[in-house]
This record gives sequence, C-alpha cells and structure tokens, in this order.
Amino acid sequence: MIATALDRLRASDPGLVWVRSAASAVLGIGIAAGALVALGQPLTVVLVGAIAAMMSAFTVTDPEPGQQAVTLVLGFAVGAAALTAASLGQAAPPLDGIVFVLLIFVAVYAQRFGPRGIALGSLAFFLFFFAMFLQTRVGQVPVLLLALAVGLGANTLVRFAFLPRRPERELLSVRRAFRARLGAVVRAAIAHLASGGSARSDKQLRRAGDRLHECVLLIEDTAEDVIDPAAAALLRRRAIEVELAVQWLTITTRRTCADTLDEAVRDDLLARLRRLGTLIERDPRELPVISETDEFSKLLVEGSRLSDQPRPGDELRRAMAELALADVNAQRIAERDYSAETEPPEPEEPERTRVFAWDNRTRSALQAVIGGGLAVVGGELVSPQRWYWAVLTVFVVFVGTSSAGATLVKGARRFAGTLVGIFAGALCALLVTGSTTATIVLILVCVFGTAFVARVSQTAMAFFITTMLGLLYSLLGTFSLEVLGVRLAETAVGALAGVLAAVVIVPVRTRSVLLEDVAAALEDLREFVVQADALLTGRENVNVIELSRQLDRAVERLRATVEPLTHPINLRGARRDYGWYVLNTLEAIAFRARNIAARAQPGLLALDGRLPALIERLTGNIDVLLEVVGGGTEQRALAEAGGAPPGDLADSAQARTVLSSLGKLDEALLALGRAFDVETSAAQSVQVRRRTHPSGAAADNIPDTRTEPVSRRTL
Repeated sequence: MIATALDRLRASDPGLVWVRSAASAVLGIGIAAGALVALGQPLTVVLVGAIAAMMSAFTVTDPEPGQQAVTLVLGFAVGAAALTAASLGQAAPPLDGIVFVLLIFVAVYAQRFGPRGIALGSLAFFLFFFAMFLQTRVGQVPVLLLALAVGLGANTLVRFAFLPRRPERELLSVRRAFRARLGAVVRAAIAHLASGGSARSDKQLRRAGDRLHECVLLIEDTAEDVIDPAAAALLRRRAIEVELAVQWLTITTRRTCADTLDEAVRDDLLARLRRLGTLIERDPRELPVISETDEFSKLLVEGSRLSDQPRPGDELRRAMAELALADVNAQRIAERDYSAETEPPEPEEPERTRVFAWDNRTRSALQAVIGGGLAVVGGELVSPQRWYWAVLTVFVVFVGTSSAGATLVKGARRFAGTLVGIFAGALCALLVTGSTTATIVLILVCVFGTAFVARVSQTAMAFFITTMLGLLYSLLGTFSLEVLGVRLAETAVGALAGVLAAVVIVPVRTRSVLLEDVAAALEDLREFVVQADALLTGRENVNVIELSRQLDRAVERLRATVEPLTHPINLRGARRDYGWYVLNTLEAIAFRARNIAARAQPGLLALDGRLPALIERLTGNIDVLLEVVGGGTEQRALAEAGGAPPGDLADSAQARTVLSSLGKLDEALLALGRAFDVETSAAQSVQVRRRTHPSGAAADNIPDTRTEPVSRRTL
C-alpha cells in the first residue's frame, strides 16, 4: 500500500518539485510566525510575516540560486512599497482602490519578464491585498516592514539551508516517476489486451500515454540543471525514443486487440507484457541488472526473430522489444554513459525581452486595469468593506490567459472552487472553534494544498484558498457565514468584471489566438522538414531532435489555447468537435516529427529518388496552410500524393520507417487543411468524429467517421 501510494505521488509530481515547494511554504510560515511571536508582535503583524514567507515560496522560481537571492532582495523592496501604499491608501479612500487597480497593470505586465517579473509582480499584488484584508494602518508600517523582512528571511533560510534544491536527487526522483508512468502504460496495455479492447481500458491507455509525455517534458526541463547541455541533448534524444516506443506499443496493442487472436496467443502476449513490466518496475539505478537479466535478453531476441511470414501478435512482440531497448539506452544516458553517442550542437542564446511592446501581455494588462475598475465599483456595491476580493479575482483570471475564452474558463473555475471552498471553510471553522492550534494546523494544510495543486487545477486552488480564508477569519475572530457569502458574491463580481473586460476591451477571440498558435506550429514544422531533408540527404549534420521538441511545445501551447473550445462550459458541440480535431491533427503531426527525428541519420535517404518530391510536396502544403491560417485570400489547393512510388529504393528498415513517417506526415497535413476549408488537388475526404474527448487513434491517423466537413466557420 505504501509503495503504491509513493508511486502515485511520484507520478503526479515528478521530481517531487511541488511537494518541496509546498513544504518550503509551510516550514517558512512556521519559522516566520514563531520568530514574530517570540518578539511579542500582534497577530496582524505575524500574519504579514507568514504571508511574505508563503508568497515568496510560491513565486520565486528563478533557475539559479544566485538569481533567487537577487529576486528575494528585490522582493523586499517591492513588498515594502506595496505594504506602505496599502496602509496609506486605507487611510484615504478611494486612493486604495486607485492604487490597487494600477498595481494590477504592473503585476500583469511584469509577467513578460520571466520568472523574476512574475515573482515581483505577484509579491507586490498579494502583499497589497493582504494588507487590506488585515486592515493595516500607517502607524504599523515600520513593524510591517520588519515582518516582511522576517518572512522573506525565513523563506531564504528554508530555500538555501533546510530544503535546498538538489538537482541530482530531483533527476533521480523524476526517473523514478518516469518508470512509474512507464509501468502505468504497460499495465494499461495489459488491461486493454486482456479486455479485448474495451472503451474503458482504451481511455486508461490513452491517459497513461499522455502522463508519460508530460513526464518526458519534465525530464528535459530538469536535465540541464544536473548535467551539461551536450549530455542533456543526448538525454532528450533517448527520452524521445522511449516516448515513441511507448506510442508504438499503444498503437500495436490497439491493432492487436482488433485482430482475432487465439487464446494461447493472447496469453503469450500478456505474459510477455508482464515480463516487460517486471523490468520497468525496477529501480532506475539497477541499470546493469536490468540489461543483464534473462527477461531483457528474451525480449530482445524474441523481438528480433520475427520471420518474413509474421504470426499473430508479432507486431506487438517487436514493439515490446523496441521499448525495452529504448528504455535501457535512455537509462544509460541518465547514468552518464555517453560512449556510443555523438556530440550535439551548442544551445542557442535566449532572446532578450523588450521592455515596452504591444503584445498579449500589454493587452492583458490593459484589460485587467479596466476589469479591476469595474470590480472596484461592483465590489463596493456588494460590500464597501470587502470590495478587494473582487479585484483579486480579476487579477487571478487574467494571469496566464491569452484570449477571452480562456478568461471565461478560468473565471468559471475560480467561482466553482470558491463555492465549494465556502462550505468547506465554514465546516472547518465550526469544527475548530475555540482551538487555535487546530485552526493553525488546518491553515497550514490549506497552504500545502494550494501550492501542490496550483499548476494543475484552478478550481482546487480556489477551494484551498477559500477554506484557508474561512479559517483565517476564525483565527481573527471575525468568522460568520455572512462573511463567506460576501466572499462568494465578490468572486462572482470579479469574474464577471474580468470576462466583460476581456470581451469588450481590445478583445482577442479564441479563434485568433488559435490561428496564431497553429501558424507558429506550422512554421516550426516547416523548419523541421527543411532541416530533416538536409540531414537525410547528407548535406548537413543538423540536430533535428531540438526542432521536433520545438514543435512539441508549440502543440502544448495550442492545447492550452484550444481549451475554451473543448471545455464542457462550451455548449456548442460543433465548436468542441472542431477544437478536438485541430488539436488531435497537430498532435499526429508532432508524433510523426518525433518519429522522424529519433530515426533520422545523416545520408539515410541520400540515394532515394522519392525524397525530393516528398519534401517539396510537404513544404508546399505547409506554405499553403500558413497562407490560409495567416488570412491569405488566394485560393490554393493542397497537393495530394500521387500513385504509390516503387518500394525497393530504401533498402533498410530504418530508412523505410522514416520514409513512411514522412508520408504519414503528408497525410496529416491534408487532414489539417480540411479544418481550414482548404481543398486538395484530388478528392480527399477527411472528416471528424463527434466527441467530447480526444481520440487515441489520432496519434496514428485521423478517423473518417462523419459526413459533414470540418470548417473554421464553426468557430
């Protein structure tokens, strides 16, 4: 039971990054509060120090310790200004509302400057908010600054002494999480095969693959903190190969389930999958043991002895052997065994951020100011004493959103979390009434929960924050159900004000952002195709792995952009279908690019006469789609492949695989063109199936199960 719970924890938080962040916040609060109580400070001052420790733990995320130290020093400066302004403003209303609204612009705009901008903007905003919540006075400013220094000092002590980041341990923990998720994929494949391909097991298999993909991306982000850039690039290549092998395993499992299998064949395949699972479930540090076991040898030998006359299940047997080999190769790189690898190119220098520019950040900051002004007016009508809750909601819904639809979804989530949190906060406050110790313990639990779920669920985060605030009211002696009701009403006003500002003030529709993200993905794809052609023909030795990952991250951005279309809050089924179709088609394109990148070698297709025509058709189709997505008016058709070319030019299995993946990439582009009303040079029919969840089949092809065409007019 304990081992299973730990595995699930590692899978949900690879590297235990968020556990450490949450623990740092709780420990920092304890140190700051203890120090201020020992100094004889009142509860209000103690809470300011605790809030400073908590917010610095949440927001200061610079990659290097030295950068974190600088941000903490700057955090004291901006925090002192925020506390002073809030205390002065409360003595001279409506100055507090004006300053608060202006502070929203600064905090949202500062996000353009990366982790430090996000940290400083958030610290300033939330310290201003909590100063208003605690109703601080001008005469308290000196002692409030002392509390701020103690809070930031407590976080500094925790961050650099008690719970310092240890990248080596994080990488090992991420590797363990990777094995947990890899094992989950194999278990899901076993369940899918054993059930004969049920809908439930297919959903579990798809979810396990998605979680593995998230873990692979986190490994890439963590690698350069532990090993040098050259080795990190090698690890990325091997991690991609494992991910591709996993995707191929899931595809072949589905195909095998669709075949008619004898009971003996099915039992044999299940036994082989369980054998693979025993290898995967081992500790990653047991690499020599894994590669020398009989199970590993059997998987490789049996996977390579497939004859020219394949038997039922042979495709799945080969997929298992490829996964076992890819896994061991990746583990070798993680253990710093680079003997059989080539040196990747040096990483590029990051681009400098412009201080003043008109972009989405500036637009969001302007919208947030207008929304904040509306929230002040609406919040005053609900409660002249607690209008700042509405302004807080405006700030939260604008952080990290890029369109009006995203703002609407985030506002709905925050309202839902607040609604549930009100009941939880009331229940907790009633249960611990009269017990200060129990109240403090529950507050710390809420702090931990807020930090742990912040990146995955706005609803859960709002729940923990609202529950914590109910407990804070109880600690301050001002708790009542009426106060929590006002909290809910203010949240609704803030969410409404934010959505109204996003829709009316310089609005950006979800379609516009979606088209921009699709265009960015297509530009990354074009660069990938051009460079892959240079590598495959032997003209240049380029690193197409990095280019494929750029495409992956472009698709990840699109996933966030398209959420307002696919979210259940969108009641129009046609829009949900359209959003899923575009996303799944681009995911299929990214999958093919990863497949090509992992197998491409210099000069692999140098003598294959089919490559130039295929590359020309691919780049031409990408250019057509880029023109259409960018708003071009010229009507051009996508070039569809002609008759099947001769198959005896690629004389190796790897070359044939790369050529096949290029062909599948071409098919996926034709499918994407259907979403934007682009015709093909021949009668190409690609439709979309009506559903509310993504189809796992999209990783290999786009199913043709619907008669009406997909059009961007559905937006």
